[in-house]
Amino acid sequence: MSSGLQIRHERPARRFGARLDGLIAYLSYEERGDNVLEYAQVYVPPEQRGRGVAAEITRTALEYARENGYSVIPSCSYVAAFVRRHREYDDILTR
Repeated sequence: MSSGLQIRHERPARRFGARLDGLIAYLSYEERGDNVLEYAQVYVPPEQRGRGVAAEITRTALEYARENGYSVIPSCSYVAAFVRRHREYDDILTR
C-alpha cells in the first residue's frame, strides 16, 4: 500500500474511513458496553482491492482501540483473520 492513505475516525458514522479516487473504504464498528468496540465490517471498493487498504484500515482501528483503552470484538471475518496473523493485538481482544 502506498503511504499517504489518510484514514479518519468518523465517530458519528462509527467507522474508520479512507477516500480512494473518490471511493470510500471503511471499517465499521458498534460500541458494546464500557470500553468495548465490536469491529463489524471492513469494506474496500472492488477497484481498490489487493492494495493493502483493508489491512491499513484494520491496523489503524486496532491501534486506536489500544491507545484509547478499548477492547475489541473481532466479529468481521477480515478483522478476525488479521488478528490471527498479528498476535501483537491479542491483549486487546474480547472473543
